[in-house]
Amino acid sequence: MAEHARATDNDAGKAASTGERKSRELARGHYENFEIAAFILPKRLRQDLYNVYAFLRLADDLADESPDESEAQNVLSDWGKSLETANDNDVSDPIISALRSTIRRHRLSLEPFRRLLYAFRMDLTTKRWNSWDDLKHYTRHSADPVGRIVLELFDHHDPDFFALSDKICTALQLVNHWQDVREDWDRGRVYIPRDDMRRFGVNEEDIALRLVTDRFRKLMTFEVERARSLFLAGLPLLKMVNRRLELQLALYWGGGMRALRAIERVDYDVLNRSAGLTAGDKRWVVFSALKRWILPFK
Repeated sequence: MAEHARATDNDAGKAASTGERKSRELARGHYENFEIAAFILPKRLRQDLYNVYAFLRLADDLADESPDESEAQNVLSDWGKSLETANDNDVSDPIISALRSTIRRHRLSLEPFRRLLYAFRMDLTTKRWNSWDDLKHYTRHSADPVGRIVLELFDHHDPDFFALSDKICTALQLVNHWQDVREDWDRGRVYIPRDDMRRFGVNEEDIALRLVTDRFRKLMTFEVERARSLFLAGLPLLKMVNRRLELQLALYWGGGMRALRAIERVDYDVLNRSAGLTAGDKRWVVFSALKRWILPFK
């Protein structure tokens, strides 16, 4: 019995080690800026960040690569089942084994992972959002859990922290949507709530024809201000977390706020012009984050 237990432990250790290597390769191969984000973290947390990212990235990729919606749903269902056994002794998948080690080590909640997998399933079926409440329901599953996982990696488990993090994470996702209205349209998606479009007299044909009217500009002004208000509401979190995480959050927060400025810089014409960050924007983000990190919070 003891020999069997030792053998099981050895197998688990080998699977976790293999999973960590694969997780690093997957994270570095998918996202060129991932190494920068990981570098800011304490060295002891970098592998855990790889493990989390690899699990989610691979689940999303496998669903995207599935030949049809039914198969994609099955893939995500299987990943969900694997997630629920992440604290058991199943070492059949090294990525799962590596994630299990991270979950145990940092007492991570499973709920944020469940929400993210739910969001991946939503991506397969939902291409339009009728109201702001509908879109918030989506970001609650697709964006907010990421912040909660990062907070727990840093041993922050306070609900007040989570509430502020949710505002920043939702704002970051909104920024991406407002920068990429044209690209999302090309992929068959419109993230601007239909209620908002009706309110400002904008329809999908305007987006298809890339018509940037005064009505469209007023609509995008409204959406940009909505995201900005969420960023400002979440700002106090930066001085509540530990110092290393504060710097990372300041970079994301500043990048999101600067992206809103980029949309304003192109006069809200996100259908015909790029609203991405320039090299100057990126330098401003880094400088501002370091300044906020070093100087007293105001």
